Amino acid sequence: MFKKFINKLVSLFPDKIQKIYYKYEEVLMYLFFGVLTTAVSFITAGLSKKVLELAGLGTDYVSVFSTVFSWICAVTFAYVTNRIWVFSSDAKSKKELAAEALSFYGGRGFTLVTEIFIMWLGYSLLAFNYWLTKIAANIIVLILNYIISKIFVFRKNNKEK
Repeated sequence: MFKKFINKLVSLFPDKIQKIYYKYEEVLMYLFFGVLTTAVSFITAGLSKKVLELAGLGTDYVSVFSTVFSWICAVTFAYVTNRIWVFSSDAKSKKELAAEALSFYGGRGFTLVTEIFIMWLGYSLLAFNYWLTKIAANIIVLILNYIISKIFVFRKNNKEK
């Protein structure tokens, strides 16, 4: 239903723009859902940061725990949207779904460690602004996540294209 809505919306634009959209549809959809995933990440990070600060925890705990919590929320959102609308996964059996989800979460686990390191380095160690550090970390993670998803997680679909 969402893809039909987007296709209908794209049909309102001139042919030249439609051709560009369809040529880069996967990347554009990934960026669109990446922005939404980032919003999920930022909202849940902000909420958990506030709760942890009110609990009196230090910056080391705040940066790590708020990042882990926001990661769980954002990765779950990203898996569903990437599976359905970005890479159009055809995994159907429980075994296929489990393998796909495991590789998706595994790839995201790698980038979680990357994000935690960036947050620790920027916010905790170097005392940079929390949100500027979070933005820099998310840009790096977004790029890494696309590469991992494209090459490792949804590779079966990529071979068919």
